[in-house]
Amino acid sequence: MAKPFYYGGQAVLEGVMIRGRNNAAIAVRRPNGEIAVRIERIDSRGYGRLRGIPFLRGLIILWEALSLGIRSLLYSANVALEEEEVQLTGAKAWVTMAPALIFALAVFFVLPLLLVTWLDRHMQSAIVSNLVEGVVRLAVFLLYLKVISLMRDIQRVFAYHGAEHMAIHTYENRWPLEVASARSFSTAHPRCGTAFLLIVMVVAIVVFALLGQPTLWLRIISRIVLVPVIAGISYELMRLTAAHVANPVARLISAPGMALQAMTTRPPDDSQIEVALTALRESLVADGALPQEQAAQT
Repeated sequence: MAKPFYYGGQAVLEGVMIRGRNNAAIAVRRPNGEIAVRIERIDSRGYGRLRGIPFLRGLIILWEALSLGIRSLLYSANVALEEEEVQLTGAKAWVTMAPALIFALAVFFVLPLLLVTWLDRHMQSAIVSNLVEGVVRLAVFLLYLKVISLMRDIQRVFAYHGAEHMAIHTYENRWPLEVASARSFSTAHPRCGTAFLLIVMVVAIVVFALLGQPTLWLRIISRIVLVPVIAGISYELMRLTAAHVANPVARLISAPGMALQAMTTRPPDDSQIEVALTALRESLVADGALPQEQAAQT
């Protein structure tokens, strides 16, 4: 019996990307009101059995999600701005992703450490020092979300983010993939990337506390090289809680991440939900999970 597959995706510029088992569908609203759709084949054969190894599989999936997400964003920008499409592969992908990765590491991992080192002389406990660093990291993260949420373009992306969650809820509850059905569901979802980032913040506190208070350079290096370890642990925790949403303990653990999504999602309008449902239907059709005829009727 095949293992259940959890569909998910991300918001892009004026659209939504839904990742399926073997294909990803990107639906974007053109300036003339039409919906452009692109299907991208996902080839994971190169990873083989590595995808089944706990902790390591999380890194593989996250890397695939990052590269697919960047390509989806680029495609959506080309459609939304009616520009010629630029292919993002190989070296171009690295060049595009590198600045974003460096920025994230510097702001969310190195900066909080540097801020806390000024206070270290007043803290004799390594646990307290790492706890304070974790609180500062979380504060920086929340401030970042608050600042970008004030931008009009980001507000529209957050609305598509909410539409994506509503579409996934509709499918997982086996309701008709229609706007009226999706309207019944929340814009928050337990497998959201926002919830994952919050788990990363908490897991980082525990992992870094185990290292004590080495010299500053060793602490900076540890904040960088241990990110994959933290990400792998965080993925397994999110996977576990999402698979047992009815369990009171799992619901308690996922509650902060669900609440945080109030900052990264907005109530979408019907046209945005339509785009999200289009991406979901096309992904299901491409995977063979939904007949083309049935998709056309919904």
